[in-house]
Amino acid sequence: MSKGGKLIVFSAPSGSGKTTIVRHLLKHQSLNLEFSISATSREPRFGEQDGVHYYFLDLSEFKRRIKEDEFLEWEEVYRDNFYGTLKSEVERIWDEGKNVIFDIDVVGGLDIKEIYPEKTLAVFVKPPSIEELKIRLKKRKTETEDKINMRVAKASIELKTAPQFDHIILNDNLDVALTKAYNLVSDFVGADTNTTED
Repeated sequence: MSKGGKLIVFSAPSGSGKTTIVRHLLKHQSLNLEFSISATSREPRFGEQDGVHYYFLDLSEFKRRIKEDEFLEWEEVYRDNFYGTLKSEVERIWDEGKNVIFDIDVVGGLDIKEIYPEKTLAVFVKPPSIEELKIRLKKRKTETEDKINMRVAKASIELKTAPQFDHIILNDNLDVALTKAYNLVSDFVGADTNTTED
């Protein structure tokens, strides 16, 4: 892959607020960020669009692309439920002269950090507690109780990886978390820090 901009990884258990943080950062033009759209083998949820929210690939297509080494990182998050970052997606963003921001699983985040240690800022977003995480997931009303319990069980394992990231942001106050995230990314990409609003 060609040399391009920097890579900013936000990883966390589902429901920690990483997506909210990433969306906030994308509004700041001074950071020169472009969102890396992940590929997944799962079915689209209501309102999700291919090439906007995810690249939706069927299971056989996803596995074919793994074999052909088209992914920068990938993981089977749940049985037959794959997520990954296509190399072509990172190249697309670098060709636009932008920094890549990721909202991905902790395993994928650490894989990217390992591949590009000098170019990557890896941030772990930590929920106030497992109990609060479960409340947030229930409020979404997008998944069954069984699926929520699976996510909560996975979160307990994911939380143990937090020390492997460059920084940990505790998301118990969203405004504080957003400010911390902005300052970390701004320092890393060398943005104009005279303003935090664009």
